[in-house]
Amino acid sequence: MDPKSNVRILLADIQHVVYAEKICTLIEEAAKLRGTGIAKRTPEYITSKIKEGKAIVAIDGEEIVGFCYIETWEHGKYVANSGLIVHPDYRNQKLAFRIKQQALQLSGSMYPDAKVFGITTSNAVLNINFKLGYRPVTFSELTTDPEFWKGCQGCVNYDILQRTQQKMCLCTGMIYEQKVKKQTLTGLFSKVWNKNA
Repeated sequence: MDPKSNVRILLADIQHVVYAEKICTLIEEAAKLRGTGIAKRTPEYITSKIKEGKAIVAIDGEEIVGFCYIETWEHGKYVANSGLIVHPDYRNQKLAFRIKQQALQLSGSMYPDAKVFGITTSNAVLNINFKLGYRPVTFSELTTDPEFWKGCQGCVNYDILQRTQQKMCLCTGMIYEQKVKKQTLTGLFSKVWNKNA
């Protein structure tokens, strides 16, 4: 793979299902390389997100080089951007930021009133989230949906989460509140408009 190639970032659709197994391999290899926890996903689960129109892919030619998906909790009150991965040959090119940005936009268009959140042990993802406007929070501000926390069972640090009754782990919890961002921008434009009137 040539990292200088033109990478297309797309809303995934049925034609991208063929990449599900490769995506799972990329996620697993990244976890091993970092030596930190990451929730494993099956090709079937990745396929379901692609078919639901809830995934972003980065494609270079015919190769998958990046991925992220969204999932909802508590009837759309919370949305998580999960599974962010970039092929090692394509890192340090802001590709992960661009993928996450697209996932955030997808979340906002599908679930405009939801709190977008994530948990991660990755410094790179933390930095991306900060740049996008996320803020760190305690786990008590995240979804209480047991199905979300069940997804952590594939992580090597799951025992920590269990011992603390889901109050903390090695991951950092972060939230992006879309309503707050929209209101702030609306207020800003209103002030600018009134000044110029």
